[in-house]
Amino acid sequence: GPREEIVYLPCIYRNTGVEKPDYLATVDVDPQSPHYCQVIHRLPMPNLKDELHHSGWNACSSCFGDATKRRNRLILPSLISSRIYVVDVGTDMRAPRIHKIVEPVELFWKGNVANPHTSHCLGSGDILISCLGDPSGNGKGGFILLDGETFEVKGNWENGEKVPPLGYDFWYQPRHNVLMSTEWGAPKVLADGFNPADVERGHYGRRINVWDWSTHTYVQAVDLGKGSIPLEIRFLHNPDAAEGFVGCALSGAVHRFYKTEKGDWAAEKVIEVPSKKVQGWLLPDMPGLITDILISLDDRFLYFSNWLHGDIRQYDISDTRKPKLVGQVFLGGSITKGGPVTVLEDKELQHQPEPFVIKGKRVPGGPQMIQLSLDGKRLYVTSSLYSGWDKQFYPDLVKEGSVMLQIDVDTERGGLKVNKNFLVDFGKEPDGPVLAHEIRYPGGDCTSDIWM
Repeated sequence: GPREEIVYLPCIYRNTGVEKPDYLATVDVDPQSPHYCQVIHRLPMPNLKDELHHSGWNACSSCFGDATKRRNRLILPSLISSRIYVVDVGTDMRAPRIHKIVEPVELFWKGNVANPHTSHCLGSGDILISCLGDPSGNGKGGFILLDGETFEVKGNWENGEKVPPLGYDFWYQPRHNVLMSTEWGAPKVLADGFNPADVERGHYGRRINVWDWSTHTYVQAVDLGKGSIPLEIRFLHNPDAAEGFVGCALSGAVHRFYKTEKGDWAAEKVIEVPSKKVQGWLLPDMPGLITDILISLDDRFLYFSNWLHGDIRQYDISDTRKPKLVGQVFLGGSITKGGPVTVLEDKELQHQPEPFVIKGKRVPGGPQMIQLSLDGKRLYVTSSLYSGWDKQFYPDLVKEGSVMLQIDVDTERGGLKVNKNFLVDFGKEPDGPVLAHEIRYPGGDCTSDIWM
């Protein structure tokens, strides 16, 4: 595909004290443009406190070869309100407009699910969305299916009585007759912040859940350990590959999952970010909190963000069982020098990192959502995780707004370097500082598209 010229980001006002609706921002990322690094369009939602979060497409690479399908609708599920917005990006790519709104009651009545998270289009033309809970705020790892033409709720995707206790992200791979889903936490528990005691109570996830793709039944749980909280899950892009990676927030580990000779699935820990012993923080041990991971389109590099420690890492995964760290860059975080946290013991660093400053702005928060250009040379980063947790862990981020940054990637040897000319400061938005989250390219990207 061509080089990205614009990107879409959901911008969130919930928990910021600004009584305005969330919106979809269109940002110009073309260095030749007079509007480079600027928000060129804002599409406000008609409701307050939706908590827009992740987005997906009505059509992607899984529909390749079907001339009737166009990537002209962006699916925007709301994590808290359970509303789903269908946005028309086909009529005017630079000025999206709302095409349809699926009200929460549709999810509640037709699927007994709520808190939609990840959406992927299917080869059939329908849209599959994973959910975190039921309408009462309890955990429930169910799915909802939208018609790809009318965007009506068709009902649940899953069959049978067996459903995982928690839900979050998912990826599917028809060549291996599998869908894999992960677990964050019970919505009513995580809605307003993180309480470590809830991990002990079993309100947070620990499993990769394995589904039979053709029968839509839940067939296996791969346990990654108590308190692991597996979030983003990514198969390798090669549709023949029966393996991929999942990032675990609280345990600071990346596990490789794979199909065994018996035909079931297993996982092995291949990367671990050690916790740091600290003073002046919520707990005496601070995990890296791996919040987003992605795999380059050529399946050569794995990237992830440590939202609390403040770094982004690049690993060579030519040998998927032995990832090799080849790039690392610090972009803020909770352990910067001069802040409230003192690091007492660190297995990786000699010194606490310097605060991250770009174009004269000291950046609050840490690196969170990441998106890679199709050629693998530019990594885009935003700093907001989820408004309820931003407020708790990075109060300054909520006051000052998040940022979008860009990192130059060495795709030959590996290596990461901040582009000092690139800053989108969402603290300067017309209605006040806002929390920008996931990044999407109009033509599809590493985390939206599945090949079959």
